[in-house]
Amino acid sequence: MHGNARGCALAYKMIAERDNEKCSFARESRLLIVAKAKVWASEGWKVVITDQDGKAYAPPDFDQLLAA
Repeated sequence: MHGNARGCALAYKMIAERDNEKCSFARESRLLIVAKAKVWASEGWKVVITDQDGKAYAPPDFDQLLAA
C-alpha cells in the first residue's frame, strides 16, 4: 500500500536538449539531479532543472539549488 499521492511525486525534473534531441529525468534527490545535470551540461547539452514549486534552475544556478 502506498502513502499519499504526494509521496509518489518526484520533486526535481531535469530537461536536457541538444540539436534535435530532448531527454528528461525526474529524481527526489537534489544531489542526484544536480550531479546528472552537471554531467550533461559539460557534454554540451542545454540543461534546466525544475523544482517541485516550478522554479527553473540553469547551470549557473545549480549550486544555489544544492544550498536550498
